[in-house]
Amino acid sequence: MTHAFFDFDALDPRERYRLMANAVTPRPVAFVTTRNQEGVPNAAPYSFFGLLSHDPATLAIGIEPRPDGRRKDTAQNILDTGVFTVHIADAALAARMDACGAPVEPGVDELALNGLPTVPGQTVDVPRILEAPVAMECRMHSLIPLGPARDVVLGTITGFFLRDAALTQAGHVDQDVLDTVGRVGAMSYCTTRDRFRI
Repeated sequence: MTHAFFDFDALDPRERYRLMANAVTPRPVAFVTTRNQEGVPNAAPYSFFGLLSHDPATLAIGIEPRPDGRRKDTAQNILDTGVFTVHIADAALAARMDACGAPVEPGVDELALNGLPTVPGQTVDVPRILEAPVAMECRMHSLIPLGPARDVVLGTITGFFLRDAALTQAGHVDQDVLDTVGRVGAMSYCTTRDRFRI
């Protein structure tokens, strides 16, 4: 079996991104809501995302800047307020989640723009997307500026919401009910419907 080799030290950053984003798949998508200092909500999806620990409960999100170098609203709002909520979308929510990633100017409410009903947060002052099967309310632990391409936000999970129907009587999570989606590069997503056991 042969493999193509890419020397990342010699490779253009966009080419590194293309390889990583299209080969490290499927990736979970953090559908993040925040508020700015004036209270305007913001929502955006990020697939450079993962869980890091359960004790303390910690997750990480990599957030690219805008093309002009300014921080995206999500990163700026988290820095300003210290709180955010990460949702995991299902297949029914995927198109509206993706639409929230469209480039709009700061101060635009993507939740209202895309018809996403919300309820107030319970442990943080951030709206929670009602239709998302999973939501994790977070306080910022720290922000790691990795350079021009990305800030990494570490968040401590303070509250966890799970769709009632996805919890079995035995206390297990029913993946068929969750029907979550992942990112597989470019504009492509996948579902978790096709699973296997080892």
